[in-house]
Amino acid sequence: MYFHSVSLDSDKCHGCTNCVKGCPTEAIRVRDGKARIIKERCIDCGECIRICPYHAKRSITDPRVLTSEYKYNIIMTPPSFYGQFPGITDVNVILTGLKKLGFDDVYEVARGAEYVTASTAKMMLDGTLPKPAISSACPVINRLISIRFPDLIDNIVKLISPMEVAAEHTRREAIEKTGLDSKDIGVFFITPCPAKMTSIRTYMFLKEPVINGAFSVNDMYAELLPVLKTIDKPEKIARASIKGISWGRGGGESAGVPSPKVIHADGIGNAIKILEQMENDNIDADFLELCSCPGGCVGGPLNVENPFVAASRMENMIVADEEAYPLSGLNIPDMLWKNDLEPVYIMRLDDDFRVAMEKMQEIERIYETLPKLDCGACGSPSCRAKAEDIVRGYTSDKDCIVKMREEMTRLLKKEKSDEGI
Repeated sequence: MYFHSVSLDSDKCHGCTNCVKGCPTEAIRVRDGKARIIKERCIDCGECIRICPYHAKRSITDPRVLTSEYKYNIIMTPPSFYGQFPGITDVNVILTGLKKLGFDDVYEVARGAEYVTASTAKMMLDGTLPKPAISSACPVINRLISIRFPDLIDNIVKLISPMEVAAEHTRREAIEKTGLDSKDIGVFFITPCPAKMTSIRTYMFLKEPVINGAFSVNDMYAELLPVLKTIDKPEKIARASIKGISWGRGGGESAGVPSPKVIHADGIGNAIKILEQMENDNIDADFLELCSCPGGCVGGPLNVENPFVAASRMENMIVADEEAYPLSGLNIPDMLWKNDLEPVYIMRLDDDFRVAMEKMQEIERIYETLPKLDCGACGSPSCRAKAEDIVRGYTSDKDCIVKMREEMTRLLKKEKSDEGI
């Protein structure tokens, strides 16, 4: 069963429909005054978390106590994490602070990003990438393509994410360094978004999980902030250069692609527009960097800082010299997907083609009777979705406020007519 990291606290939900109208895959309905998530359609983008005024949507992450289950614990930092802290200009201060929190070692996901950048560039120069190639780094985009754009699956670069590359590298280093068995080593990630948590739990493109858990940026920020004030001389831990750090903002990945014909789009709505255009064979590009969050990973819903401020800080951080830590052992086959991305046919009305066609015709018939205002007041995201919900048996047309008003007007006129007014 597919794991979802976005959950709903129905006690906090006021049924306001903000999330219904903001969900890019129409995965939310409001019924009986409460929101409901259709799990098959959810892509864990976190848009509902971002826009819910009552904080009824939340991301499932792991508790810090999980580290007690392992003899040796490693924390992995996403590039966007560095931009969260005001007044910090040296990456090493943040990395040292994490060790002071009790982690045995720290590894930068930006280092994994450098390996992915180099691999993507080599594959492009070798002519082994499709055109246009779509970055596989954002798990939301991968899920979105499998649900809404399955014909574009073959255009995705079949490389595991920087987070997973970093996890494999740091686990291997820890085994060599400590002599411990892999099961005694805990590798954890600081996640800026719920989708990364989903990716960790499902490990879709790997044979087995390589990450043991994830803590949210906002939780780790609160824990780390007071510790940073106590650090005078940080350890020199950083190994990632600005090339890897830049992945934390939109356009950072495509900057390392050896082609001028690159498009990067951040924000789920903009990414969908690009994919729709590509689906219509109307994109002139060699590489697409698509990010679900506005501004890239700095815009993740679990971050604490304004994404524009965070992106600016990242560009001015003191980081490792690229020449000091050259990439070693670049082995592209080890970084390729071990499992393919499969299309998810959530829109199928029935397994029987004839029945499905009859239901499609019924949806069109009902749709023509609806006002086509797409107001969302009925709890469905659009009038067409409302028609589909009726055919699927999820609801009826009795809660359409426009039709209710029309019926009340008709009854009022009839009453007046009967009274001879």
